[in-house]
Amino acid sequence: MRSKTRERFIKLTLDYCQVVNIVHVDMDAFYALVEQRDNPSYRGKPLVVGGSPNQRGVVAAASYEARKFGVHSAMPSITAIAKCPGLIFVRPRFDVYREISAAIHAIFKRYSDLVEGVALDEAYLDVTENRQNIPYASTIARHIKTAIFQETQLTATAGVSINKFLAKMASGQNKPNGLTVILPEQAIVFVEQLAIEKFHGIGEVTAAKMHSLGIHTGADLKERSLTDLTHHFGKAGNYYYKIARAEDDRPVEANRVRKSIGAETSFAQDLSDVGQMLQELEQIAQIVEQRLEQHETRGRTLTLKVKFSDYQQLTRSKTMLAPVSELSTIFEIAKALFESIDLENRSIRLLGISLSNLDNQKQSQAIQLPLFQNGNIIF
Repeated sequence: MRSKTRERFIKLTLDYCQVVNIVHVDMDAFYALVEQRDNPSYRGKPLVVGGSPNQRGVVAAASYEARKFGVHSAMPSITAIAKCPGLIFVRPRFDVYREISAAIHAIFKRYSDLVEGVALDEAYLDVTENRQNIPYASTIARHIKTAIFQETQLTATAGVSINKFLAKMASGQNKPNGLTVILPEQAIVFVEQLAIEKFHGIGEVTAAKMHSLGIHTGADLKERSLTDLTHHFGKAGNYYYKIARAEDDRPVEANRVRKSIGAETSFAQDLSDVGQMLQELEQIAQIVEQRLEQHETRGRTLTLKVKFSDYQQLTRSKTMLAPVSELSTIFEIAKALFESIDLENRSIRLLGISLSNLDNQKQSQAIQLPLFQNGNIIF
């Protein structure tokens, strides 16, 4: 009897090892903590990496001290300084961040061949068959966190679960320097109890719309049919339907080639002033420039995306003879495309810029997932 019980326990353990196999690792305030690491005078102080408020810059990253004041990435620098007058501004050093990112990804590769980089500071790992034959994904996550700290003096937070969505949600539960595991039997309850604005893939604008429909938690979302969700949210409704049930069938894809780099903002309130539209467009162009620099690439085709208040959407594109990556050029082209559109006194709810036909063959990271900010959705 004891032998059978032990065999059953071993089988259950092996089953768990095969199911709970996705790790999401997210560096803590990566750019900001690198700057605080390298300059002791910055430690313990509110700091942002980004452009100067005197030059209409944009925040690329904020330290945890700055976040206490409501400062966050993609925020205009002038807004950030208003929230925190003593804020320290540091120009990005993407060459340094890329070097550290390469070291971190080398650590990931010690444990799995299936590593999907989302950004310089974030990745998914499928550790079903890991290089060191460690039975538990949570143990691998602890080893990775320890190695990162020992080799870079930076902290990371990890999430472990049965799929990418849940692993991502787990990594956001205990920041900074945390580790959270969501087991199969915990998944449904975890999602049902989660506030809708905490879901990865649901920003404040979408959350506000869901609130107006009476959707406040994962349990509320789960009650809605697929037809209802696609009616209100289009193609995204299918994604919302699945995650409400803790489902995500996306595999971890190693070396997925990036086809385009861009950013778009969905506004909490529709824009009707052309001057404000152009100001927002310039800030989006700055984010695109930062992302191009992060990934050491340029693009030949620039696409402008505009969505009106009635959800009608249009795009305008221009292909250049030579690839571009400079802010001034990106904004100049985007502005010209924007001014070619007959607005007809219509208001705008979304603007976006993307560059494709990328020229850097070394690009091998996955397409960046949406980054959600207060009031807006930044992709």
